[in-house]
Amino acid sequence: MTDLSALTPGTWNVDPAHSSVGFVARHLMISKVRGRFTDFSGTLEIAPDPLQSTVQATVDLASVTTGDDSRDAHLRSPDFFDVEGDGAPTMAFVSTGVKEDDGEYLLFGDLTVKGVTRQVEFALEFDGVNADPWGGTRAGFSAATEINRKDFGLGFNMALETGGVLVGEKIKVELDIQAVKA
Repeated sequence: MTDLSALTPGTWNVDPAHSSVGFVARHLMISKVRGRFTDFSGTLEIAPDPLQSTVQATVDLASVTTGDDSRDAHLRSPDFFDVEGDGAPTMAFVSTGVKEDDGEYLLFGDLTVKGVTRQVEFALEFDGVNADPWGGTRAGFSAATEINRKDFGLGFNMALETGGVLVGEKIKVELDIQAVKA
């Protein structure tokens, strides 16, 4: 793991063309379905003390894609994200702190989905800094957390005749972020 002190203080903008915001959910209790969002933005404000840095990000929930058009339409429906209804069409994250623990980084913040805000904790990896061929400077990060979708009002489910449910409650959130120094 690279030391955060390699980051130059200032504003860094997420490059969506070289980043991903994804998730993993259990389906039928036997397999995992992966999805991602294709429309998102974010800003990192790197402080002179990197542990005082902040992150803000927004995801357009209508941009969800899982590789199945009917499933994607269901995720956009009132059963889940309700992107066209009264719910908020975006998901937002605002950091509240960064901590180092035995060489591992934790990113804390408030995640808001459908108007419900909960504190989440991401295991954060800083993957380094590099110059790009266009005269810019880029930094790479990976982060992961697990949330309970019901905590955010995403309660749709269906009981199975064989026991269990159609969709698991635990959702893994996986981020691979490349940010460009402004």
